[in-house]
Amino acid sequence: MRLPWVDPNILVVGPLVLAWHGLLIGLGVLAGVLVAAQIGKRLRYQLSDDAISAIALWAVPGGIVGGRLAHVVDRWDFYASNPASVLAITEGGMAIWGSVLGGSLAAWLYVKRQGLPVGQAADLGAFGLLVGQIIGRVGCLINGDAYGAPTEVPWAVVYTHPGAFAPLGVPTHPWPVYEILWSGLTLALLWRLMGRVRPEGMLFLLYLAAYAVGRFFLTFLRQERILFLGLQEAHLISLLVLAVVVPALVYLSLTSATTRRMAPSRH
Repeated sequence: MRLPWVDPNILVVGPLVLAWHGLLIGLGVLAGVLVAAQIGKRLRYQLSDDAISAIALWAVPGGIVGGRLAHVVDRWDFYASNPASVLAITEGGMAIWGSVLGGSLAAWLYVKRQGLPVGQAADLGAFGLLVGQIIGRVGCLINGDAYGAPTEVPWAVVYTHPGAFAPLGVPTHPWPVYEILWSGLTLALLWRLMGRVRPEGMLFLLYLAAYAVGRFFLTFLRQERILFLGLQEAHLISLLVLAVVVPALVYLSLTSATTRRMAPSRH
């Protein structure tokens, strides 16, 4: 599948650039907030639309900073020699794990400061993040900043537009499509479990675990810098996330089961 007609930039007026990637990330954020608000109503959560919007106003900048920092660390050999490029976000370069963790941390700080229910905010955030990731990755497919390894599979993509970040004329795995599909499956799983798992916050932990598993294996189809034992940055972060999240899931599951057993029966 060739992509010769896709210009990563929709419109360029002097120094101002409207890119597909930025537009779709913005749409993804908006859609994520709207979906989170609707699910909050469905679950009868205590978070109002205004509270969800306020959380997003903290999460988005946190995600941008976290995503950029993770990217800079991953490409430190380049940025150490070009420090001025660290702030050139419009030129591309965001690591999704950094965005997820940075945005989650910023949202948690705001939620704790306002005394809002952390578990509810986390669960709604899981849905919002998945929707945002699915839409945002379409932008990655267009501009080629998350291209896969060279391959000869029939569904390989070939970038030919000079504005693309991917190698031109080289068949590569359509890696953003793989992640879109995995995120879609994860979203379907959370939707299925919505309202069925306790305590609140479990859905967010399940999202982190599922994304970490998928990202670990999908990263083998990327060609980023190797950091340790043949593993890339995303591999290592995924393993670290699983090392924290899986014990937390087990603990919360056992605690919830114990609480249900000890609760007085109603007749």
